[in-house]
Amino acid sequence: MLDLKVLGKVLKEYRESKGLSQEVLSGLADVDRSHLSKIELGLRNPTIIVLDKIANAIGIETSDILKKAEEQTKQS
Repeated sequence: MLDLKVLGKVLKEYRESKGLSQEVLSGLADVDRSHLSKIELGLRNPTIIVLDKIANAIGIETSDILKKAEEQTKQS
């Protein structure tokens, strides 16, 4: 099972690697900025639809996020 804090950390890393602020990414993904913030902090569990919107806005596959989060969860 994925750790929500790890999932949030992975999303934040991808967002920052693309040079996007939460404000910009939330607009591109059509997700409320405060909701995105809570996802990144591990306080919210995103639906697959929201996760897909975020991944598409970043320009990556949803599976990339899930794989990386799963790998990091196993390591911790």
